[in-house]
Amino acid sequence: MSGRQGGKAKPLKAPKKKSKELDDEDAAFLEKKKAEAAARKEMAARAAKGGPLVGGGIKKSGKK
Repeated sequence: MSGRQGGKAKPLKAPKKKSKELDDEDAAFLEKKKAEAAARKEMAARAAKGGPLVGGGIKKSGKK
């Protein structure tokens, strides 16, 4: 037996992906995705600042 026969075989390298050019639809989709991510980030920052988002719900009577 020589060297690595008993061990785990080294995986082959995956071929490099070809960079494809974006058409107008793809560019618009990526732009929309970026805008949504920015809006989501802004909303998360706003939510972290303020208190509770909703004030309603079932309230206890206060009787003891």
